[in-house]
Amino acid sequence: MSIEKLKEDDQMLAKLKEARSDLKNLIQISFNVETSLAEMEDKFDGMQENLSIASRRIAPLQSLSIANKALDIRINRAISPALSLLESFKLSESLQRRLLDLATKLSNEKSSNKRLEKLIKYVDTVENLNEAINSTSKECEPAIQKLQEVVEFLSRTKATDQFRTRRLRETLITLKSLSETEVDAMRFDGLFDDALLNLQDEYESLLNKMRHRNFMEGKVYSDDQDDVAAEMVPRDLGSELEVEVLTKISETLAANDCLDICIDIFVKVRYRRAAKALMRLNPEYLKTYSPEEIDEMEWESLETAISLWIQHFELAIKNVFVSEKKLCCQVLGTIMDGVIWPECFVKIADKIMAVFFRFGEGVARSKKEPQKLFKLLDMLESLERLKPEFSEIFAGEAGADIWSRYRELEKLLVHSSTKVFFELGLQIEANQDVLPPQDGSVPKLVRYATNYLKYLLTDAYSATMVRVLKIEQIWKAGILSTTETDENLLKDAMFNIMDAIRRNIESKKLRYKDKVLPHVFVMNTYWYIYMRTRSTELGKLMGDQYMKKTYKIVAEESAYSYQKQAWGSLVRLLDKEDIKRVDKDGVTAMVRGKMEAFAKGFDDITQRHKSFYHIPDSDLREQMREATVKLVVPAYTEFLNNFASSLHVKSYTSPEYIEDSLNHMFEVADHKTSGKSSLRSRQMKDPSDGSKSLSGEQSRRSKDFRRSKSSGIDA
Repeated sequence: MSIEKLKEDDQMLAKLKEARSDLKNLIQISFNVETSLAEMEDKFDGMQENLSIASRRIAPLQSLSIANKALDIRINRAISPALSLLESFKLSESLQRRLLDLATKLSNEKSSNKRLEKLIKYVDTVENLNEAINSTSKECEPAIQKLQEVVEFLSRTKATDQFRTRRLRETLITLKSLSETEVDAMRFDGLFDDALLNLQDEYESLLNKMRHRNFMEGKVYSDDQDDVAAEMVPRDLGSELEVEVLTKISETLAANDCLDICIDIFVKVRYRRAAKALMRLNPEYLKTYSPEEIDEMEWESLETAISLWIQHFELAIKNVFVSEKKLCCQVLGTIMDGVIWPECFVKIADKIMAVFFRFGEGVARSKKEPQKLFKLLDMLESLERLKPEFSEIFAGEAGADIWSRYRELEKLLVHSSTKVFFELGLQIEANQDVLPPQDGSVPKLVRYATNYLKYLLTDAYSATMVRVLKIEQIWKAGILSTTETDENLLKDAMFNIMDAIRRNIESKKLRYKDKVLPHVFVMNTYWYIYMRTRSTELGKLMGDQYMKKTYKIVAEESAYSYQKQAWGSLVRLLDKEDIKRVDKDGVTAMVRGKMEAFAKGFDDITQRHKSFYHIPDSDLREQMREATVKLVVPAYTEFLNNFASSLHVKSYTSPEYIEDSLNHMFEVADHKTSGKSSLRSRQMKDPSDGSKSLSGEQSRRSKDFRRSKSSGIDA
């Protein structure tokens, strides 16, 4: 047990020795480490001292580095705008060379469309050059300012040598000089200015080529409504490409302070083109416009002039100005948000419209002669018909003055139309002192006035005349007054004229010294009025009963009075009652005396008929012939047969001769009528004015005039 214990102790001791050796080694290593750390600390202290020394030595270099970096930033800031400015100068030079090249190609190009395409490129290049010049102009000031800052900084900080500072200062001075001279020269004295002048010439030339091509050149308007309607259709003045070019040029000129020049060119050229288009219609009449000059014109010339005025005025509104307004809107509509183009259009139209208005106003202010009424109504109707187009063309504030003058012309025409119409009544009243026709025929005034009123009531004028009378009534009574119906208004106006005619006739018949002529005159005149107005709008308006009572019955009564006065005394010579009171021996002498008195009276009356009494209406004359033959011939035949024993019948005029003489007397009157030209007003040619359409009915109803029967003359 002890040996084993010893062995264990030996093993323990060996382990302790081994542990002692390990601890000894460990302590030695620790000592060595401590020694090394001490040495390292000494080294670190040396390095710290060295770093402090180095830090103190490089501090100035660090400040210099920071200063160099700040200088670098300042220089870069100054160089960047300068470089951009150089690029702008290069671009401007390139665009100027391109402008020269395009200008050469434009001058050599003969094809119209290709030239327009090149012109668009030219305009685009001008716009690009303008942008480049603007960019250069804008970049000059920042570049100068930045360079100025660098020069001032270097001069203040002495960050570089004087040589470099002087060079920068010289560069600054050069840049300022370029800014003040070259940039302005590029804009106002160089190729850009020449390009703008060239665009103005191209603008004027292109506008001048746009003509109104659908006019009837060298022709006076005919009555062919299809031709007239074709002329009224407006057409585009230029192609889409031409309009595009004009629009781009307008915008370019406006963007370069040339808007006034652009507008002046447009207005001048388009006014000239519009005026020349209308001048191709040869409107010489427009040169005569004062009321005094118009009063001196022959009526045929004035009538033609007014008709042409109506057609040309309508053509100007519906064709010329519609096309001009569209072109104006297309070309100038994008400038100033579309504010400027309406004023430009009005400037184009104003002078032309003034010429038309001037003539219309002159006609309206001229003498108020009755024959002018229909042309005045034509003018007024034309204005009314054009009012929708006119209000659309000259809408807005720009066209207010022209629109105002348009309404003023309407008022003048309304006033003149009523004055002319009422002037007819005054002239009829004033005509009462004029001697009536010496042969008892219808006075020219009655013929004129009757056809005048008939024509006035046709569809062409009645509605316009009613409107004129209604407007005149409103002007006099006020807008709040109660106006009459159209029919009553027109009927009253017509009645006043018809009543003036009647009074004129009644006054004139009293001026005859011959006893028969008043009856012939009234019969002819009233019969004429009744027959010419029957079945017309005038007759319908006045009323059939009124026309029969006022004219037809009076004509029949005058016809009876004519028979009684002209032939009644002659027939009474053949009265047998006084022969019965004579003895047988005195009968022969009395009978022969009556026959001789009858023959003398018959010759006298027939001669007076041939010389002084005139019945122009063929149907009326035929009725009077039949009635006279029936009145005279049977009485003469009966007297001749009753007293044949007391007479040598063969020595006296036979009844057949009496009848032939009466027939011949009225035939002579017929020849007198056919040899005279009827009075027709140029404005009153009415296809219904003639007795041919009534003669058949008249001949069917021909009867003797009887005082008790109003149907003796029935149209």
